[in-house]
This record gives sequence, structure tokens and C-alpha cells, in this order.
Amino acid sequence: MLRLCTARTSSLLISTSTSKALSTSSSSSFATLRAMSTIKPWSSPMIESHGDYRAEAFLEDHIGGKLYEKQHSLPRLPIPSISETISKFLPTALPLAKSDEEKDSLIKACEDFESQAGELQQRLLERRDANPDSSWLQHWWNTLGYLQVRDPVVVNVSYFFQFSDDGSLSQVAPTTKSLGVLRAASLLHSAAGFRQLVASGDLPHEAIGRKEPKTPLCSVAYKYMFNACRVPRKGEDTYKIYDPALNTHVIVAVNGKFYSFDFVEKESGEALPLEVLEDRLQECVDMSQSGPSLPMLGYLTSDNRDICADARDALLRAGGSKMEEALKVLESGALMICLDENEEPTSKKQTSEVFWTGGLNSGRNRWFDKSIQIICTKNGKAGMNGEHSMMDGMPVVNFCDYVTKTPYAEVLAHSKSKTSAGGYESAVDNVKDIFGDLNAELTAPSSDISTLVDQSKANFEKLISAHELQVQSFQGYGSSAIKKMGYSPDAFVQQAMQLATYRLWGEQGGTYEATQVRPFLHGRTETTRTVSPASSAFIKKMGLRPKRDEMDASKRAEKLNLLKEAVTSHVKYMGNASKAGGVDRHLLGLLLSAKEGEATPALFSHPLYARSKTWRVSTSHLTHPRFDSWGYGEVTPDGVGLAYSIHPNNCMFCITALREHGGWPESLSSLLEEALLEMQTLHDINEQPTSKL
Repeated sequence: MLRLCTARTSSLLISTSTSKALSTSSSSSFATLRAMSTIKPWSSPMIESHGDYRAEAFLEDHIGGKLYEKQHSLPRLPIPSISETISKFLPTALPLAKSDEEKDSLIKACEDFESQAGELQQRLLERRDANPDSSWLQHWWNTLGYLQVRDPVVVNVSYFFQFSDDGSLSQVAPTTKSLGVLRAASLLHSAAGFRQLVASGDLPHEAIGRKEPKTPLCSVAYKYMFNACRVPRKGEDTYKIYDPALNTHVIVAVNGKFYSFDFVEKESGEALPLEVLEDRLQECVDMSQSGPSLPMLGYLTSDNRDICADARDALLRAGGSKMEEALKVLESGALMICLDENEEPTSKKQTSEVFWTGGLNSGRNRWFDKSIQIICTKNGKAGMNGEHSMMDGMPVVNFCDYVTKTPYAEVLAHSKSKTSAGGYESAVDNVKDIFGDLNAELTAPSSDISTLVDQSKANFEKLISAHELQVQSFQGYGSSAIKKMGYSPDAFVQQAMQLATYRLWGEQGGTYEATQVRPFLHGRTETTRTVSPASSAFIKKMGLRPKRDEMDASKRAEKLNLLKEAVTSHVKYMGNASKAGGVDRHLLGLLLSAKEGEATPALFSHPLYARSKTWRVSTSHLTHPRFDSWGYGEVTPDGVGLAYSIHPNNCMFCITALREHGGWPESLSSLLEEALLEMQTLHDINEQPTSKL
């Protein structure tokens, strides 16, 4: 199996432009629900996807509506010429050369590449032409990059968002329910509205651009958002999506146990009153404190994917048809609510750790295969954890934008204006313990489930204990000041990250910034490469340590000119990448077009080529006014995961790395602050008025 080093969480994409273009722009989520369509039942109650978007495309025509109205008119993902790709690739690799000989040999390999790759290019063009209703890349990407990867999804694939606190919640938790239960009920109420918009097709399709007509984005990912779950299989996983018209329940995890209850009206799809949701969530909490002591089955979704597949088979052998039905209930739930009643984090670092992996205390309280898990802690902190295989970040940001838009107090007021809770089934009757009647089967002397759970728990604890996370809340300045300096905020911060990692390692490392290509049908992401001759020149002039020579006008001017060139270079590359004019997807397609045993171009085996696409710095930009933090894991063992946000007056960085490196996240956090302040100083001194005296 070919392993794609690009296709882990670094593919998560939020771009600067699209973060401004989230639809559902009303002041609260209720305004979008006034004339909502009903959900059309599917012809099949469940569809099991094998990673080919084409196989489920018929659902877009069936659902219809605003969400899918542009699908048939979207352009297809293009294939650049070989000469275009090589001319863009070479400058991004040369700064990483270890010697002049390595540079010269790479240049020679690039000169020979067009003649050596001509047949591969022809095959790739034929593949494109044979897929007029899709992308030539998507099936490769979904399978080789995700569903076939055997690493655990936690850390390696999943990502998290931390939502800002809800100031309308009570300052003191009521005696009967935690703030986490109240927050979860509010978010679930709003989630019901967004789910209805998606499942009915009433959600407006996303679009980008400042001028009309805006550029529509592909909506394919929305089919895998709700009532969906990744399923572990030996060799290659699948993704099950269930008919939302038939499945009106939510899954709730508390204390490592799993429950289900109805959260929307079966006919209209409208959310049940907030009081009903609160009572049912609290019933889950109460039930978790008693009842049978079952193995913590959530750990079985956190392991190597083949081990997860074996564990799922073992569950089915132990529980038979009862287990099959229980798994179906869990997989078909609209989404999962994780009530971490044992967690009360305060700092961004503490909260991020809970939402990223669950940590040693709450990792049991996850089902990492669910497409969306909303997590709420006892003290009312909230966020989500997303499974990444079939769906990149922007559709999920759209969802999170919607559910965080309306605070608890407003949801409560709206809910009180609706039908009273008296007409609904009691929480005791409606809440079901999904695995509760399988106690005998799961704990029988002949069952190996407890052993499998213990093994996966040990592997999980080893995995997360090997990692560390740091959050840098840089309060010095943000996008407003950067724009006044005359720079693109994203490109400016990318150069700060180049300088900081250069100072961390003493050398520049291959850097990936995710860039979406959703203007194309079934497009997902392309790589923006931050390493360039311009970025290399800038960081080397700045030095491995601050030189404190900003008062020298000529040296300051040279640094500023180099910074400007680096930023300009980055903006240009990203502009090309957003139009599918990057290099990494094309080069991957050419490599995958080679037949087994066939000689491939010399470039593909060149060490500098490999180094240039080993993403030691895996970055992605998401700025949202109601997100306090977000992040994901590193994508190579000797690298860092570096998620960031650029707010008007501050910046946030979430840094992850293996603990064995001796504190890279903490060190890089300090170096990022140092780099940003140093770059600001260059401008501050340059802008100081000259005294006339």
C-alpha cells in the first residue's frame, strides 16, 4: 500500500477567504428554519461507502435543494502540464538541499522528468476523461489517504475545535444538572436545525468571493456529516451513512457508556423542546452511575484499524444479532454528544487536550469513528471532535458556526414559546442503554471482549502519553495590525512560523498549508508549500537568534524587503494552489499512474524530493470568532502539527508533537512569540517619525 504523508489531518482546510463566507448568515439559527422542507426518505435505509463519491452522488439529485443545486455545473479538477508543475516544484525543494551536489542532481532529475513522465501524464489524462462526473483524484485520496491507512484515527486523523464559552449560561450550575448538560442540550437543539437543513437540501451551498456572482463550492461532503460512521474493516475501512428520515435519535456517551434517545420530531424533524433534551441528557448521566459494569467499548475505536476491525468482529460474535442491532443504533445516530462529567478544564491547553483525545480520563467516553462528536465538560466548556475521512473541515465549520451562533438563553426563550414538555415521552421511557442488555454476552467467561478492551486501552494510553500539546495565545497584535503593515495576515504568519521552526531545528523543514479546491467537483485540498527561495532568504537574514540590529536602517530595510518578497511569494503560490495549480496532487497522480513493477521517473526516488514533501510543519488556518482553540496531530514523527487562528487583535497557535523530542510544543510556542514580536519591531521602528531637532 502506498502511504500518503499528506493525507492525514494536515488536509483539514480552512482558508482565510472561506472563513468569511460561511452561509446561514442570520443573527440566530432560528431565522433559517421558518419554511423548512421535510426530509425525503431514501430508497435504501443505509448506504455503505467505499470511498468513491460517485457511488453516493445519486443522493444529491434525490435530496436536491439549494445545497446541491450547483453540483452538476461545477468544473472538474484540472491536470496541469508537467512543465508547469516542475517549474513550481523546484523552487520549493532547493532550499532544503543538504549540499550543492544534491541541488544539482535534483535539477537534473527535474530536467529529465517531462520525458520520463510523459506516459504517466497520458494515463492520468485518460483517467480524468474517464471520470467526467467526478474528480480524477478523489477515490485515490479517500482510500489511500484515509480508509486504507491503518494508524489510529485519534491523533493521526481526527481534529478538534474548542468553542468559546456561552456567557448566557448560569454562573453557578443548578443543583440537578451540570453546566455541561445545559450546554449540550442547547448545542443539540441547534444541531437539529442544521441537520434538517442538510438532510432536506435547504441549506444554501457555500460560496466564496467578495464580488457577485460568487464561486460555488462542492457540497459532496455534507452527505457524510449526519447519521454517519466510519466502520473498521481489515485492509480498508468503509463509511456507513443512514437515512436521516428513519433515524431521529442522538447518541450520548457518559462515563464510557452509550445511550440513545430521540431529539427531533419524527415527522417535521424539528428539535424537541430544550427542557425535554435536558431531561433526557440528565437521564443518561443518571443511568451511567448505575446499571451493569460493561467493558469500556469506546477504546475499541481508538486502536490500529485492523485491530479495530478484529474487535468489531469479536463484538458481533459475542453478541450476535443483538450486538448487530446495538452497533446499528450507534452508527445511525445523527451525531454523538460526549458528556465528560468528570472534566472541569479551565485553560485552553487543558480544554484542548480533552477535546483532542479525551486524555487518560475521558478517552473511554468517545466513539472515534462517529463523524461528529460534540463534547461538553461538567463546567460548561464545549467543543467537537471530527472524523476526517470523507469530509474536510469547512463544512464542519459551517455546522459549528450555526450551532454556536445561538446562546443558551436564546434557545431557552425560543423553546419556551413552543409546545410544553408535557406532551413528550418521559426521559426514563425514551432513553435507551445501547449495550445495556448485552452484559451477559460481553462479560461471559468465554468472551474475550474485556481482554480486547484492555489491550486497546493500553495502546491508547501509550499513544496519547507519547504526545504533548501547547496553546499559544499571542496577544501582541493580529490581523488588523498586519493589514496596516501592508501584508496578507495568513502569509505574514506563515513566515513567522518559518522563522520559529528554523530557530527550533536549526534548519528549514518542509511545510504544508492546506488549501481547499472545493470550487471543483469532488475537490478536497491541495498543498500550499511555504518553503521558497524567498522564505529561505528571509529567515536566514533574521538568523537563528535575534540579532538586535533593527536600529541599523540598511539592515532593517533589507529584512523588510525580504519579508515582503516572502509574503508575496506565499500569496502567489496559494493563489495557484486554490485553483488546483499546486504541485503535490499532480505529482501524486503521476506516481499512482505507474503500473506495478514499472520503472518510475528518477525524481520520485530523489532524497530531496522526499524531504520536500515530508511535512515537518503541518499547518492549517482557521479563524472563527467563536472558536478559542483548535488542532490536530503532527503528520510525521519528527514534525509538528501547527493549527492557527489570526483574529483582529490576537493570534492563536495550537502545537502538537511527540513528547520524545523534549518539549517542542513549548519551545515553538515561545519562538513564535519571539518571531512575531521581532517582525513587528521591524515595522514599528521603520514607522517612527524622525525628530526635526
